[in-house]
Amino acid sequence: MGNSLKAIVAFVPSDECQKYLLEDLEEMPVDKMVDLSGRQLRRLPLHICSFRELVKLYLSDNNLNHLPPELEQLQNLQILALDFNNFKVLPLVVCTLKQLCILYLGNNKLCSLPLELRLLQNLKTLWLESNCLQFLPEVVCELSLLKTLHAGSNALRTLPPQLRCLQELRTIWLSGNLLSEFPPVLLDMPFLEVIDVDRNSIRFFPSLAHLPGLKLVIYDHNPCRNAPKVAKGVRRVGRWSEESPEPRKRSGAVIEITLDEKPSPPPATKPKPE
Repeated sequence: MGNSLKAIVAFVPSDECQKYLLEDLEEMPVDKMVDLSGRQLRRLPLHICSFRELVKLYLSDNNLNHLPPELEQLQNLQILALDFNNFKVLPLVVCTLKQLCILYLGNNKLCSLPLELRLLQNLKTLWLESNCLQFLPEVVCELSLLKTLHAGSNALRTLPPQLRCLQELRTIWLSGNLLSEFPPVLLDMPFLEVIDVDRNSIRFFPSLAHLPGLKLVIYDHNPCRNAPKVAKGVRRVGRWSEESPEPRKRSGAVIEITLDEKPSPPPATKPKPE
């Protein structure tokens, strides 16, 4: 089916037209995964909610701005992808899916998250990149098993001190925000392995040498006058990293050195469905 035809059919709310967008998806797949990405969907076909053993549901790159309450029937769901849609608020029905481990919410229009998100106590990976967040919702700090947090390309200026409660957190991506200083709370999180603060407005970096778990820090594209000090074996990506020396001081002035562009960090896109 051509994309143009899909786009036209998507405007028609009848069950027949919505079923047409699903093509031949009549029964739950053997692999317990449904991928409806890029189908021009404006609403989730209720037929999908009958697949009660479903484990993975990909709804990326559609025109969704709400979800039906019947989604609550998918209590075995572990992966839900809602990125690249038109959500201004997270539908509360998502917070009823208590087996979720991975939730993709990137590239929407979210300004906040509901308190009910705290019900997702099995969540280990949360993608919030490219939304409208001016602050990191404190409810994120209640997701005790969270290991990976992607919050890049928002409008964050700081992080809540409660973030230190996430003792399972290993990777935090904050690229492309409005941070004017290195978030102090991260200095109290010795278990972090990857910190990405690329493309912010940080002018000074404190020492990170006391963080025993740290393996990689990405701090390029900041107007900084120093590189963060790190323990031996920790990789730095940014100005005055391993490949070039620190700036030298002469009469109190800092002499900046021409630097090569850093290698591209891991892409902020989710893995392909397996």
